[in-house]
Amino acid sequence: MVDASAAAATTAAVERLRDGVFALDPDGRIGYVNHSAELLLHAPRAELLGRRPWDALAWLADPAYEDRYRSAMLAQQPTAFLARRPPGHWLAFSLYPDAHGLTGRIVPAAPTEDTPLPEAPPAVPASLGGVYHLLQLASALTEAVTVREVADAVAEQILPGFGGQELALYLARGGRMHLVAETGYPAGFLDPFEGTPIRARLPGTEVFTTGAPIFFESGNELSAAYPGIPRDEMAAWAFLPLIASGHPVGSLILGFDRPRVFTSEDRSVLTALGGLIAQALERARLYDAESAVARGLQQALLPHRLPAVPGLDITARYLPGTRGMEIGGDWYDVLPTPDGGVVLIIGDVEGHSVKAAALMGQLRSAVRAFASGDDPVETVARRTNHLLVDLDAGLLASCCLLRLDPATRTLRAVRAGHPPPLLRAPDGRTTVLDLDGGPLLGIDDGLDFPATEIRLPPGATLVLYTDGLVESAAAPLAEGIDRLRTALAHAPTSPSNHSPTSSSARPATTATGRTTPRY
Repeated sequence: MVDASAAAATTAAVERLRDGVFALDPDGRIGYVNHSAELLLHAPRAELLGRRPWDALAWLADPAYEDRYRSAMLAQQPTAFLARRPPGHWLAFSLYPDAHGLTGRIVPAAPTEDTPLPEAPPAVPASLGGVYHLLQLASALTEAVTVREVADAVAEQILPGFGGQELALYLARGGRMHLVAETGYPAGFLDPFEGTPIRARLPGTEVFTTGAPIFFESGNELSAAYPGIPRDEMAAWAFLPLIASGHPVGSLILGFDRPRVFTSEDRSVLTALGGLIAQALERARLYDAESAVARGLQQALLPHRLPAVPGLDITARYLPGTRGMEIGGDWYDVLPTPDGGVVLIIGDVEGHSVKAAALMGQLRSAVRAFASGDDPVETVARRTNHLLVDLDAGLLASCCLLRLDPATRTLRAVRAGHPPPLLRAPDGRTTVLDLDGGPLLGIDDGLDFPATEIRLPPGATLVLYTDGLVESAAAPLAEGIDRLRTALAHAPTSPSNHSPTSSSARPATTATGRTTPRY
């Protein structure tokens, strides 16, 4: 792994080069430009980053330059071309692709008599361009989780790829067609088509029932086939069936503002794209349905409000930390005890599914029952572990249980495979609580869970969290915990709440239940 100092030295070295250097991601967006590239392109870095060169620079807007990028990425071979930056500055571009994107080099150039004009560099063959868009959409759809994300990926990839101006995506439900996404249409134009029966004589429904695409290369063709059909300013259309596993799920409509000839390659590629989209939509619909059930379970099983405990301020936050992962097995609870104390609980069942959410509810109910008596927290953990093993759910869980006596500020805690709590002193100094750690719940029936007893200082803030708040693929868990500790130490306080919100530590954190007592 390259350390930060080496990375900084490498960046500084590239910045000193007189040649322009830039990097594009697989989608063609600029991720880096050095200072020389800014000067040669005559554009500030802030206007370039995150955009495609042919979108950011008007003089590179010719499709031939985009084709150069596509050709290099598909063939995985270096390529080069000349371009003229107005009013008359010629630049030589060299492109070096790999699986993760492309590195480019820019140097000043002087064209000779046999230099090809930038308006007509060799373009990617039509078949290669079609395959490129097929691959790009396939890549985008693998990352799409929900129906909305699939629809966004379709609109982003298909319209630019085929020069379309309008797109409408319909799904069938209850024998009728329902609009999922649209772009480019005049306001209200599609309203009369909402809820159209699937047997209606319209091209968008007929492709659904027949499973065969329909292409109209001019407005006259559409009007002749469907007299009286409402039309806007479009002049050519592609109506595509969306078929997944042999069953139609919807239809996709593309509109073009000029008459066009749909070649056999166009028709093949668009039909193939329809199949990809249908598979992604079917997967996303199942995910959305399961997510709705799991979210309902979560909302029903988690506390609707936390109890008031004399001498303590208690608050909690529960937020998703991963796109598409709004459900899972994280839970938290606060249970007052008859002696004036309180049991603080946070846990995490592995997985993000209905099964994880349902098991979370079982464990939460069990822990509440076990902790309601005078049993020490290590006994509660042992009995919960025994229950999880008996349930034979095939899932493990982590948990942190703390029994706190506000009068004496004595804390007795047990940690079963869970990240350690943080303790912030009134002066802001924040430390990781040194608690004995036990194994995850559900591994084996005969495990013991050691307990640690600590006396807390007056006015302290205790923070419990799940690993979603601190876990990252790019850094070890200990580093994430230290980032949270630093954020907590520097967070502002208020008279009503001595703890920061979850977002102050890290935005959009996964199922983070934080129980925060104040003295």
